[in-house]
Amino acid sequence: MNNVLQCYGALSSKPNRDIARVDEGHRQMSEASQTNSAELRSIGFSKKELWSEVVIDAPPERVWDILTDFERFPDWNPFIRAASGRIEKDQRLSITLHPSGGRTIKMRPSVVTVEPNKELRWIGHLGVPGLFDGQHIFELKPSGSAKTVLVQREQFGGVLLPLLTGMLRNETTRGFAEMNQALKERAERKPV
Repeated sequence: MNNVLQCYGALSSKPNRDIARVDEGHRQMSEASQTNSAELRSIGFSKKELWSEVVIDAPPERVWDILTDFERFPDWNPFIRAASGRIEKDQRLSITLHPSGGRTIKMRPSVVTVEPNKELRWIGHLGVPGLFDGQHIFELKPSGSAKTVLVQREQFGGVLLPLLTGMLRNETTRGFAEMNQALKERAERKPV
């Protein structure tokens, strides 16, 4: 099992200076993110969904701009440490996840949905489809005047899901909450 995950980068133990830099910059965020939690729940036979929500005091356009500015992720994002690729339907992205206290995971998901200022969705697989699949979804909903409800969720399935549920419940759940809090803080910051 570890060999399979190691092969696909799920158990990488190589140190990464960029990740260490972001860890230092977001160490205090762990305490703040406790009010912005995420929840792992069953959504059917052998499927789970990790769901989180945060209200951001900024319009959806501002939140979207930050969420889709992949080049700046290393500056603020404590969960998705690096991302690149064209945000267009059917395009492949390069994503590096590194939840605090967790391991680095590199993946190459395909973009499924792009609705500017509303929804970004991609799907990735560990190895071949059906082994371990995740569909990551960001939904931006306007709320009142100049506010956004950000829903970040991921639907998981595949034969390895029972073996990886602990990682999802702990590291990935924490990563969602920390990213939501960091995005909220960045979007609510007044431009200088």
